[in-house]
Amino acid sequence: MDAAGEELADRVRALLHVGGDVEEKRMFGTRAFLLDGRILVGARKNGVLLVRVDEESGAALLTQPGATVAVMGAKTMGNSWLDVSPGVLADDDALMFWIDAAREANEASRNE
Repeated sequence: MDAAGEELADRVRALLHVGGDVEEKRMFGTRAFLLDGRILVGARKNGVLLVRVDEESGAALLTQPGATVAVMGAKTMGNSWLDVSPGVLADDDALMFWIDAAREANEASRNE
C-alpha cells in the first residue's frame, strides 16, 4: 500500500481503537477493519476509504460529496460498497462520519 493509504489506515486505527471487537487485516489490497468478522471500512491505495453499508444506506450516501460505488479489480460493486475520496476526509470528523455509517449498517445487519 502507498503512503496515503498507510496514513489513512493510521487515522482509522486511532478512531476505531483497534483491539477488542475491531480487527485489522490485509484483504484485497486494502487494510481492512472488521467488526465481528465483517468489513466496516478499509484504507485503500491513494488514501481512498472503502466503506461497507447496506444497499439502502449506500444509495443515500452516494449523494455525499466524494462518494462513489467501489470498483474492485474489474468489478463494479453495488451500493453497499462505497469508495470515499481522500479530498473529503481531511479531518477526523469527516472520517468518523463514514466510520459511523459503516458501524450502523453492521449493527443493523446483526439485528436482522
